[in-house]
Amino acid sequence: MFSGAQVALYPMTDDFVRVILGSLSALDPYRDRFRIESDDLSTLLVGPPEELFPAMRDLHVAASRDGVHCVLHATVSRGCPGEPDDPICTPIGREADTPLPRRIEAALAAVQGAIATGRHVAAQLSLYPLGAAHHMDEIYGCIDFIRRSGVFGKSKNFCTTLRGDAGPVFATLSEAFLRFGSPEGHLALDLTVSANSPTVV
Repeated sequence: MFSGAQVALYPMTDDFVRVILGSLSALDPYRDRFRIESDDLSTLLVGPPEELFPAMRDLHVAASRDGVHCVLHATVSRGCPGEPDDPICTPIGREADTPLPRRIEAALAAVQGAIATGRHVAAQLSLYPLGAAHHMDEIYGCIDFIRRSGVFGKSKNFCTTLRGDAGPVFATLSEAFLRFGSPEGHLALDLTVSANSPTVV
């Protein structure tokens, strides 16, 4: 199964080049398990689906460590039928017939074990289980999980907002990506994460 993310960083500082290039070293621990390609628009991460969000967490925490307002935007996908399988991508490891309530409980248990980073973030996500039967059941189940995750902010038009330490927030995003939608089907997630915003509400 192909899984990956197109990730872009937007540091709100005149020194944005140093911040972006300097933060890319946070991906070094993942390079033996990922295909990583950067260009002038974004960085592509292709690899195991369960490691995509820890990698993005580390990248964003590194980019925002000096207190600069920094936004990460990502489009994350697994199971895209237009992409070839890649040996570095692994199946997500759950049975196709696992009931939704059991998946919600498993996701909540995984988030409880998340390690705090000391970096407060706000995030919004939109989940798209493409081609899945009963796709709204999957979306509503994901929203139910997020509401109980401990980092729920509020529901908005077209997305759900999360707030809290980057550790539990990115763990919640990861579980949303891994536990909902068909395990063999195409799922896409649109994500924006902000740290150090001067206009926190």
